[in-house]
Amino acid sequence: MKILLTGAAGFVGFHTARRFLERGDRVIGIDNLNSYYAPGLKEARLSSLHNHDTFEFHKADIADPDALSDAAGNAGDADLIVHFAAQAGVRYSIENPYSYVSSNVTGQVAILELVTKLEKRPPVVYASSSSVYGSNVKVPFCESDPVNQPVSVYAATKRAGELLAYAYRDIHGIHTTGLRFFTVYGRYGRPDMAPWLFTDAILKGEPISVFNNGDMQRDFTHVDDIAAGAVAAADRILREPENTAPIYNLGNNQPVKLMDFIAAIEKATGRQARMEMKPKPPGDVLNTYADIDLATHDLGFAPKVQLEDGIADFIEWFRGYNGIS
Repeated sequence: MKILLTGAAGFVGFHTARRFLERGDRVIGIDNLNSYYAPGLKEARLSSLHNHDTFEFHKADIADPDALSDAAGNAGDADLIVHFAAQAGVRYSIENPYSYVSSNVTGQVAILELVTKLEKRPPVVYASSSSVYGSNVKVPFCESDPVNQPVSVYAATKRAGELLAYAYRDIHGIHTTGLRFFTVYGRYGRPDMAPWLFTDAILKGEPISVFNNGDMQRDFTHVDDIAAGAVAAADRILREPENTAPIYNLGNNQPVKLMDFIAAIEKATGRQARMEMKPKPPGDVLNTYADIDLATHDLGFAPKVQLEDGIADFIEWFRGYNGIS
């Protein structure tokens, strides 16, 4: 199978591309390697992917239709598009909303427009986010729940991406499925996320910021489980496009209290965290909790990695990557 995969140097994109490559698929990766966080980490991911002969990479901004078209030149006969390129981060979206509109909204349109020009009209599996559920209080979050009240610019742009996919399916007959990821963590994870921030500070003996007195929960989901779900969604939409849901939750279905999450890092590092209690930042939600019944039924999605094991594995990688004994 030939796959055009955007965001190939990103956290989830890298792990998903590697899973495709390991089973023998050909992947043409696209990424703009922006400096939202250290490009060196993105280069390290790409270096790993280049170990596979069936991987090809092009640097391009997916929000630039001409650059995207040029980069996708060798993927004109692609069987599938996996669109994971995005501007990530809830809090940064308050500071720099234009970046999010460009990448997550204009970029979504550019990908869908590209599909209309390809002879095969390949289906699209794209990344959405649990952030679209906003401050919904009914849990667990289900794909059929209303998602009309986002509490961050990031969430609003991800919801806009979902609505655009619906529109292009109706207008152009493009088959799409969106994956709402729930708090992904694991090896090669992003430096702006809690696992990296907390681990880095704890190992250095520096304080960590604990928001809302720790009264928050997240449905932490290991990246290996997320990548398995993404590949299963790809196989499903290729095999049964008409019977593939427009949206799937990919989460662990086991929300974890923030203080328990910190305790898992303390256990794995063998060090105690110094905590500074701070108010909840704008845009953050108190709880996330995925209903995964639909993904389990359609995709065979079944998260396997337990939090303590996943955190221990991440910290082992983190020490090696950063040269910490």
